Amino acid sequence: MAGQAVNLELTEAQSAKVHSTVELLRQAVRDHGPVTYSNSLGAESMVLTDLIWTQVPQIDIFSIDTGRLPEETYHLMERLERRYQRRMRLVYPNAQSLEAYTSEHGVNGFYNGLNERQACCQVRKIEPFKRAIAGFGAWVTGVRHEQSASRALAKAVDFDAPNGLYKVSPILEWTHEDVWAYIRTNKLPYNPLHDKGYPSIGCAPCTRAVEPGADSRSGRWWWENSDSKECGLHPKIRIVATSKAPA
Repeated sequence: MAGQAVNLELTEAQSAKVHSTVELLRQAVRDHGPVTYSNSLGAESMVLTDLIWTQVPQIDIFSIDTGRLPEETYHLMERLERRYQRRMRLVYPNAQSLEAYTSEHGVNGFYNGLNERQACCQVRKIEPFKRAIAGFGAWVTGVRHEQSASRALAKAVDFDAPNGLYKVSPILEWTHEDVWAYIRTNKLPYNPLHDKGYPSIGCAPCTRAVEPGADSRSGRWWWENSDSKECGLHPKIRIVATSKAPA
């Protein structure tokens, strides 16, 4: 299971990653503050929530309640708020936009095609996200290099031109094992769906369990091909092939 206890002590290399992450978060506040963290409530989010609320508490934390989250995710929010005695800022889709989407496409219209699914993500995630980051100088994300080929190209600090602020990814170099070692060592709460084969958890209808060893993103929007599996918060980074002129 994802959270099964094995070793309750961080290695020297893992401790160094924790230190580097905290320093990067503090640097982001100094360079780009105010800073907000877009909390997806996955395993990586448990690490960043703990580091922010205990080490860099001036960073704002918000999460988007799409209206279709698993019940386990709502329970996790409550556990986090009890543990840290803080409220997480929740942002919701625009009611009129959501009503218009379901009126046109149906309650589960996202299954009908890529355009329909991306339109649902636009209403439920992208538009609320843009409202949530308004007025901030940088936003923090929990993406890691090993999660996908596109995310392998991400930078620790980059200017997010479409949104007009900096994007900070402080755990890019963390591995799956690093994330779970930190969770176990610090006895952090986490979504129990991780123990049922869900490495990545989003909206309930768009997430399913995967076989052990499968790509961590393969359970998201599983009916689509791998090239389309992002909601739009992390646009695909395209690799441009270059040809060498003959000598």
